[in-house]
Amino acid sequence: MQPKEVQLSVVIISYNEEEKIARCIQSVQSVADEIVILDSFSTDKTPQICMDMGARLEQHVFEGMIEQRNRVWNLANGSYVLSLDADESLSETLQASILLEKSRGFQHEYYSMNRMTRIADQWIRHGSWYPDKKIRLARKDAAYFGGINPHDRLILQHSSAPRHLKGDILHDAFRDFKEYRLQSERYSSISAQALLKAGKKATIVKCYINAAVAFLKSYVFKRGFLDGVIGWSIAVEIARQTKRKYQKLRELNGN
Repeated sequence: MQPKEVQLSVVIISYNEEEKIARCIQSVQSVADEIVILDSFSTDKTPQICMDMGARLEQHVFEGMIEQRNRVWNLANGSYVLSLDADESLSETLQASILLEKSRGFQHEYYSMNRMTRIADQWIRHGSWYPDKKIRLARKDAAYFGGINPHDRLILQHSSAPRHLKGDILHDAFRDFKEYRLQSERYSSISAQALLKAGKKATIVKCYINAAVAFLKSYVFKRGFLDGVIGWSIAVEIARQTKRKYQKLRELNGN
């Protein structure tokens, strides 16, 4: 007996992503029964590109990563949903893995996959950036987004273990290290605000200890050194972002 056909929705959030959104949409066209874009009122050609490529375009003011992801998740019509960012795409291997699971009727509630990030034309294959395992595909009614902005994650409502898929989400993140540094600074501010909202506090000692731990984790324990000079630079920036997050939290707490 043939497995029951299951509809898969791919949901994507976007804002001014005209350089990358087409690659994202193209990579999911073979696996998706519908593609839903939730756009935060882009001022470039992003909305037109989405509509020209057959995606369903919705728009809503940006209120936070977690809020935006849950909003577009709920807009999906499929019983299974795959969530991506506009600067992400599926590798051919991952496309094939998803198609195979879909042909079997998605026998698991949750699916995880690795994400590989590119910076300055180099794909990072070690350190804190890889394999960067993500759960991005799930039964719609069995998951929702939570976490602490800007670091959202799918919250699994049931205890069933995710099935890991072969292939990578390809994260075309940063043109150069300057762009990464700017995002890192923004993220430290968002993280500090989220920690303040959660009632957290920080000491000067915590700022530096957590930064040192973050560096060692990325560069030594997760073998970031195998990515060469850029592996060192990423680990240093991760440590700097960690320190800045707690410094900003101290400032918000009036210390």
